[in-house]
Amino acid sequence: MELFKNNEDLLDLNLPDANISYLPHFLSPEVANSAFDIFLDELEWRQHYIKIFGKLLPQPRLTALYGINDQSYTYSNLTLKPLKFTPKLLEIHQKLKELTKINFTHCLANLYRDGNDSMGWHADDEKELGENPVIASVSLGAARRFQLKHRSDPNLKYQLELEHSSLLLMAGTTQHFWKHQLPKTRKPVSSRINLTFRTLF
Repeated sequence: MELFKNNEDLLDLNLPDANISYLPHFLSPEVANSAFDIFLDELEWRQHYIKIFGKLLPQPRLTALYGINDQSYTYSNLTLKPLKFTPKLLEIHQKLKELTKINFTHCLANLYRDGNDSMGWHADDEKELGENPVIASVSLGAARRFQLKHRSDPNLKYQLELEHSSLLLMAGTTQHFWKHQLPKTRKPVSSRINLTFRTLF
């Protein structure tokens, strides 16, 4: 699947069994700064609880689900009903559509308040995302380390810093063969907002 044609800033991670691209400057600094402030204030952030080894634990981040339709999204045994896209989310959605030619239906937003907030190892492989899902991840705010590991080859690992205003796009067979996470950090970091656009079928 070829995306981001003729973009000189594009970084192709060139990982086996994957199609992952990174665009450091998807948004201008001015647009990214404004979007961060608006999303921090306007999105309806919630802390949800998930069951791990029989225990109900709070997710170590805040989340909010938005959609262009009312289809619910289920992950980690948690079902969320989307809110309507806000005007600023629609702006980002349109820019992604122009760049990728994909009409994403939902945005799962994550707020990492500090270095104690995180996302554990997982793959975005829910059935409603389709066979080879495309996940577009827009980062705003503090840079955080993003890690990848191959499901069957322990020697295949990769990590990069997801910077303010950047876009990471995972496509093809990536979710079949790779897991990813955003680990905790002891370094003092400010808040980060991650907008993960996806298409539900």
